[in-house]
Amino acid sequence: MDRASAREESRRMRIELTGVEKEYRSGGRALPVLAGVDLAIESGASAAVVGPSGSGKTTLLGLMAGLDHPTRGEVRLGDTRLSDLTEDGRAEFRAANVGFVFQTFHLLASLRAVENVQVPLELQPGRRRSGPGDLRRRAEGLLARVGLGDRLEHYPAQLSGGEQQRVALARAFVTEPRILFADEPTGNLDRRTGSQIIGLLRELNQERGTTLVLVTHDEEAASGVDHLFRMQDGALEQLR
Repeated sequence: MDRASAREESRRMRIELTGVEKEYRSGGRALPVLAGVDLAIESGASAAVVGPSGSGKTTLLGLMAGLDHPTRGEVRLGDTRLSDLTEDGRAEFRAANVGFVFQTFHLLASLRAVENVQVPLELQPGRRRSGPGDLRRRAEGLLARVGLGDRLEHYPAQLSGGEQQRVALARAFVTEPRILFADEPTGNLDRRTGSQIIGLLRELNQERGTTLVLVTHDEEAASGVDHLFRMQDGALEQLR
C-alpha cells in the first residue's frame, strides 16, 4: 500500500451501535424513542435512514454523532466508544472526525460564505499549525468544489436556499471528516436543487472515503446508497 492509500485508509471510520435505547422523562413517566437498535456501517460506506416523522430518525442520528447519549446500549465510531468520553471529549472528537449537514443550514448570518466555511477549521484541534491564509485557501477550495467560487464574499441572506446548503456542505467537508451526518439535507430545497446536493454528497463520499449517513424523506436521496434502513416506532429495520 502506497503512502497516499495508507493515509486514506487511516482516516476511515466504521459506525457500530449495539442495543441502543433512548427514552425521555415527562411527568414521571418514561417516553421510549428508540428500542434496542443494532446497526453497523462499514468505513467509507453510504447509508440512508428513512421513516415517518416522529419515528426516531433524528434522535438516532444525534446519538451516532455524539450530540446526545443513549439511555442504554453502546455507540462506537471507529475504535472509540462514545460513552467513554466526557462531554468536552465528545465535542473534541466531533471537531476532529465528524461533519454535520442540517436541513436548516445553520449558517452564521454575520459571516460571509468563505468565513462560514472557515469556522470548523478554526475550532479544529491542532489549528495553530495552519495560518489564516491556509485556512482561507482550504475554504475557498471547497466552495469552488461545490460551485460557489464566485460567492465567497456573499452573506447568507444574499444567497438562495440551494446556495446556502452548498455553503453548509462545504463547511461540513472542509475538515475532511471521517464521518458525515446529514439530517434532511434536501428538506428545504426544490427537487432540482435537492438532486444537485445529493449528487455532491455522493461525489464527496466516494472521492474522500467519508462514511456518509443520511436521514431523509427524499426517495431519490435514499436510492443508490450502500445500506438502506427504515425506522418505525423506534425500531430499525435494514432493507438492504
